[in-house]
Amino acid sequence: MQARFFILVSLLTVSLFTSPFALAANPQVLFETNRGNFLIELYPEKAPKTVANFMQYVNSGFYKDTIFHRVINRFMIQGGGFTADMAEKQNLAPIANEAANGLKNEPGTIAMARTNDPNSATSQFFINLENNLPLNYQGDDPELIGYCVFGRVLTGMDVVREIGASPTMNVGPYADVPRATVRILQIKLNK
Repeated sequence: MQARFFILVSLLTVSLFTSPFALAANPQVLFETNRGNFLIELYPEKAPKTVANFMQYVNSGFYKDTIFHRVINRFMIQGGGFTADMAEKQNLAPIANEAANGLKNEPGTIAMARTNDPNSATSQFFINLENNLPLNYQGDDPELIGYCVFGRVLTGMDVVREIGASPTMNVGPYADVPRATVRILQIKLNK
């Protein structure tokens, strides 16, 4: 009797983890750019407000035809807020900084861009090209809070690095703007 009960429990456990009702994988978003595509996995358990905010922009089509407007080789590529003519798009309200989530600004991670106010992130994000230790959470002081990582590149890091190597120029008050526009055609949920 105990052996049959153990087998039944084992079968139920296996079917639970292999069924479509098992815990869902982290969401993935596909970045389609004029330089190629890359796929990013998001971490809603680590940064729930940040991922929800990002997905709100994704689902509304906000990122369609925006650009990577700031590129610094061996540092990061930043996008999600400007059109090709360097016009800033209208954003939603800023979100709380979730940088104290244990995730680090390592190569291939995506984090929220912000101003000097730690809780000012809206639509703009950046993808780290290197280990950017100074950007990590180091304490609750506004100077030490850091930048919230909320995902990681799964495939296409070669495309991200190619974008990062783009020659840049100044455009009005903006520095590090790619000479050849790096257009985000769309960002969409990868199904």
